[in-house]
Amino acid sequence: MAEITLKSLAHSYLQTPDGDQDYAIREMDHVWHQGGAYALLGPSGCGKSTLLNIISGLLEPSRGDVLFDGEVVNALPPEQRNIAQVFQFPVVYDTMTVYDNLAFPLRNVGTSEERVRERVSEVADVLELSGQLKRKAKNLTADEKQKVSMGRGLVRDDVSAILFDEPLTVIDPQLKWKLRRKLKEIHQRFGITMIYVTHDQLEASTFADKIAVMYEGQVVQFGTPRELFEQPGHTFVGYFIGSPGMNFLDVHVSDGTLYSGRTALPSSSDRLLERVANCRSDNVKIGIRPEFIEVSAVPGGGSVEVDVDDVQDLGTYSILSLRLGEWPLKARVEEGGVTPHDKAYIGFPERWVGLYVDDYRVEMDHE
Repeated sequence: MAEITLKSLAHSYLQTPDGDQDYAIREMDHVWHQGGAYALLGPSGCGKSTLLNIISGLLEPSRGDVLFDGEVVNALPPEQRNIAQVFQFPVVYDTMTVYDNLAFPLRNVGTSEERVRERVSEVADVLELSGQLKRKAKNLTADEKQKVSMGRGLVRDDVSAILFDEPLTVIDPQLKWKLRRKLKEIHQRFGITMIYVTHDQLEASTFADKIAVMYEGQVVQFGTPRELFEQPGHTFVGYFIGSPGMNFLDVHVSDGTLYSGRTALPSSSDRLLERVANCRSDNVKIGIRPEFIEVSAVPGGGSVEVDVDDVQDLGTYSILSLRLGEWPLKARVEEGGVTPHDKAYIGFPERWVGLYVDDYRVEMDHE
């Protein structure tokens, strides 16, 4: 196992990049601590796979360093970094049995056959492949092959880290949840440093203790699933995490009142009003998750009237599509809660309102 440090790291696929827009990875500093279970989450094209390939040694960064336990490894090829990598599509030897596929990484480094049997048996048991060990890999289903591919990464107990590049792409949807839980169990059992790349927030939250959210070549927030949900550090994190994503409203202060466009917003704390009034940026927003908006059919203290455009009944909860002036909003109402039609009255609890300046969250006293 290793602590992996990225120091002033940046990468461009162009020979002479000109500005941030030419970099797949913008300059970053980041640490993956030894033995952690991490997810690298973001949309297609944000730089996730590029970053993973730099860590593994398949790609050399344009600038900066990759360090394993404090040692720079930029010039080392993948085999000398002692890294296991599991890709989107299974990497197996079809003519070999499942047993020999799992044994291959161990035999390749001269492991005794007794130890090979022990490790193959242990990993096969964890991945529920014990009954398949004598079968040729070519006869397996796509999801069975991917489990073998995962097992090849897990079988060595001396690896620095295991890197997963969207490993459940080819897996049947009904098996994805089971395999995500299996990977979590494997991490808890073996304590190997694991970095899991995905564009699926559910996969990331199920597997990882901490998630690095990438956007336009940068890690814009690194935190627990709960932190990303309750206190998104960037507007992109708010949009990307949650379903529906976070509501954002452009705001300004006039005559001691908080406005979004020409609409006065529910009563706000003095601290929020002061922060907004003193902002020198033109990009100032407040954000609140649909789950935290208070919805009522009647007016109350600090509430504001909105139009109800649609109510989507999803069984255990409903999603309300609202309009506050010219701004669309989403609110989530749990089963048994008030679901007004045509008109509603909403409030923004101070605890759940975030302030964002130039897209980054500004800490407030109530946080």
